[in-house]
Amino acid sequence: MKILLVSEDIPSKTLGGLGKHVIALGNALIAAGHEVSLMGCDTPSYILCAEEMGFQGKFIAAFGNPLRGWKESQLGFFNSWKRPYFAKKMAKKIQSYAKSFDVVHYHGHQPMVGRYIAPWVNFVQTRHDQGGDCITNVRFRHGEICVERSPAECAKCIHPSPGLVHTKLSAHAVQRYRDETSAAFELHPVVFVSEFLRKNYALTMPKVLLEKTIVIHNFVNEDLLGESLFTKQTEMNTTTFHIHVAGRLDAGKGISTFLDLIEPRLPSNWRVDVYGDGPLREMIDAKYVDSLVRIHGYCSYPEVVAATRNANVVVVPSMWEEACGTTIIEALRLGKICYALRRGGTSELASYGQSNQLRLFDDLTTLTDALLTANDFTDRTGGESADVRLHVLKLLPVYARNKRSA
Repeated sequence: MKILLVSEDIPSKTLGGLGKHVIALGNALIAAGHEVSLMGCDTPSYILCAEEMGFQGKFIAAFGNPLRGWKESQLGFFNSWKRPYFAKKMAKKIQSYAKSFDVVHYHGHQPMVGRYIAPWVNFVQTRHDQGGDCITNVRFRHGEICVERSPAECAKCIHPSPGLVHTKLSAHAVQRYRDETSAAFELHPVVFVSEFLRKNYALTMPKVLLEKTIVIHNFVNEDLLGESLFTKQTEMNTTTFHIHVAGRLDAGKGISTFLDLIEPRLPSNWRVDVYGDGPLREMIDAKYVDSLVRIHGYCSYPEVVAATRNANVVVVPSMWEEACGTTIIEALRLGKICYALRRGGTSELASYGQSNQLRLFDDLTTLTDALLTANDFTDRTGGESADVRLHVLKLLPVYARNKRSA
């Protein structure tokens, strides 16, 4: 098949989880004999990011970032024209290439883009976050999971105390966003990365038909996990107990909160290794100078996988509802005990490891207490495969369902 993958997260000098997912999928499809092209943004330069991307097919620089410059934060309300404007521009560019491909598969943050894709286009999108109904994509505000469903309540995510006008403007924007997303879901097939994500969307939009949706979890390249055995790791002292933490350094990922809880209680031969970057990086760096916490910053994917394999235990302290934590899947497939919160789609991932390999808790305080008092961190083997090649086999019937005849 001729397949066009699309994502506005690509290219990037520091590829995030969604971007890595798309690149891995594209390379696996190419390895399976398909012709795959990748469409993304025109900045930064793909050539300058090519090594980080590692994509083995053709790249198409197709669109800029029209989401910038709308000044929503300064004005204090969500603009009802902003996201549809970008979605229309993306859809127009996608359709200009669509006749050359058997299927177009979108991975991104504008779920309503399918609303503007003509029915004749074999278009599929994967939802990686809660952007189907949450205009900020995360359903997390003021340090807590957001359970509000009313569009008017969403005004508080862009203004600390919105008045009547700001509330009405934001509510209108959110309702339009949701309505156009619903139209997109009913028009073209949608892949959710967890059953949690699909059910949560249905709670907000109960009247939307989800007949064209399917759940396929995130995946890992299990060959690459095996190759991490041969990746050099420096300064990994076998007498030190290593806690591995990887993720974006922001409030929702919970890494800062976890460090605050565990660092004062760490035994002298324990160390927390944190891999990632983000808005809280500078604060965390300053806070844990000369401590048992080491901040490694952004590292290449092979380096992070090798560090996971060499760790004694993995902690994923996300306080928001992870849709389908690839870091958790990686830890389980590498045989590591993994501590996480019982939120989002995380509980769906237990089958990728052995019994009691994924250990879930209701809050970070309880998780920290359990981690510090546990005595069994032996690596495990077994569980279901989460290899990308199996993911491809699940996707191909979705691709073929609406394929045009030659």
